Amino acid sequence: MSDTDPAAFTDLHADTVARLSRWAATSPAAAANTDRTLALLAAGPVAMSRAHRPGHVTASALVLDPTGGRVLLCLHRKLRRWVQLGGHCEPGDRSLAAAALREATEESGIPDLTLDPTPIDVDIHPVTCQGGSLHYDVRYAVFAPAGATERVSDESEALGWFPSDRLPEPLAHATAQLVAPALSALARRAAG
Repeated sequence: MSDTDPAAFTDLHADTVARLSRWAATSPAAAANTDRTLALLAAGPVAMSRAHRPGHVTASALVLDPTGGRVLLCLHRKLRRWVQLGGHCEPGDRSLAAAALREATEESGIPDLTLDPTPIDVDIHPVTCQGGSLHYDVRYAVFAPAGATERVSDESEALGWFPSDRLPEPLAHATAQLVAPALSALARRAAG
């Protein structure tokens, strides 16, 4: 199956609807964006594919070091801005969490990342896919192991660790708003 065949996204679509239907949003904006994303998902599995012109669901991850003192961002090759890791869903992804972890691993080159399975944000933003579309981006917190060494992928100009309270410029839309809920996810993980 191709990455534009809606049938390839049936399981992922079902997981996404179930996950977002019961998710407690981390902000009023995330709640509104979740409602809009669920409305988009009413189109069926095609809404998970980049071929869906009105927009499609993507998965991304803010990677934190074990202490939460630093976050890993990439200088996106096309956007020319610092952004969290992530991107399009693929036919083999069975959950959005798995898609976010796959993207974070591919784009960081760091093995043994771990992911908090509860989203930390949902954001909707315009992109140039298919000549102009929207990404309905479901975002997660991902944790790097101690001593992790990143490796730049084809999608990035650079990768960098930045203090979680001093992110670089130019920064992509809505990346800064991920820090607080990601740190809360790290605190839950440490307590749990």
